[in-house]
Amino acid sequence: MLAIHTGPKPWHQHTATALQTSSSSLLCKRKILPLRIASTLNENKPQESSAGKIRRLALTQEGRIKLNTYPDREFYSVPRFVTHVDDGFISTLTDLYKERLRPGSEILDLMSSWVSHLPKDVKYKRVVGHGLNAQELAKNPRLDYFIVKDLNQSQKLEFETGSFDSVICTVSVQYLQHPEKVFAEVFRVLRPGGMFIVSFSNRMFYEKAIGAWRDGTAYSRVQLVVQYFQCIEGFTQPEIVRKLPATSGAQEDKSLINWLMRLLGLLSGSDPFYAVIAHKNFKPVYE
Repeated sequence: MLAIHTGPKPWHQHTATALQTSSSSLLCKRKILPLRIASTLNENKPQESSAGKIRRLALTQEGRIKLNTYPDREFYSVPRFVTHVDDGFISTLTDLYKERLRPGSEILDLMSSWVSHLPKDVKYKRVVGHGLNAQELAKNPRLDYFIVKDLNQSQKLEFETGSFDSVICTVSVQYLQHPEKVFAEVFRVLRPGGMFIVSFSNRMFYEKAIGAWRDGTAYSRVQLVVQYFQCIEGFTQPEIVRKLPATSGAQEDKSLINWLMRLLGLLSGSDPFYAVIAHKNFKPVYE
C-alpha cells in the first residue's frame, strides 16, 4: 500500500491516503502527483534499461543465512531511536559525505533510519530515504520522502533508471541476503558517473547479520563489500576508506566474552570506520 506523509512528524500524526502500488513496499512522500497524471507521464517515457548485470555471486547459500529467520519487517517493527555507532564514526562519515557528495545532487539513503549523517550545512536537491520502520524514517529531518521495503524479500527499487546522483548505505550492508541483486538495482537507479558509498563498522545485530559477515574478520568484511561491487558489471574499481581507532598500548582482551560483546556493540570505545566507494561506469572529474 502507498501512504502519503506531509513532513517529518511522528508517524501517527500524518494524514495517509491509500493508493495502489507494489505490495512489497510502502511509499511515503511529502508531495505526489495524482495517480492518473503520473501514469500518463510514465506512458510517454522511454523504456527503462535493465539492472546492472550480475557477473557472479559473491555469497554461498550458507553465507546468506541469518540466525534469526523471522522476516526483517517483524524484527524492525518497533522503532529504535538510538545511534548504532559512536560520535567519532558519525563525524568521519559526515566529513566523507561533505567531501564526496555534490551540493544540489539527488541522493538515495538506502537502509536509513531516524538519524541523518549528511552535513547540515550542505543543501541537496532531493534526498529519498529507504528503511524498514516508518516511524524512524518520518523523524529523519533530511528526507524529502521515503519508502518502506524489505530488500531481503524483494530487491526491486521502485525508482526510474538514472534517478540519483549518489546512493549511500550506512551500517546496514551486513543484513543483505541478496546483495548482488541489490547492488545491481543501485547500479540501475544511479546516473552515469553516479557514486555508491557503503559504510560500516564492527557493530551489528548479531542474529540478523548474514553468516558470511558474522563469521568474518574486519579485513574479510571489507573485501566482501568490494566483491559485491565487483560482481556487478559496470562499477568502477572500488575505493576503500579506513579510519581505525588509536590503540592505547594496553593489552587487548581477547577472551570469548569480550569478543562476543564487541560483536554485539556492548563495549565502549571508538568504532572503526570503513567505507567502500565505487561509481557507475566512470569516476567523474570535477574542476
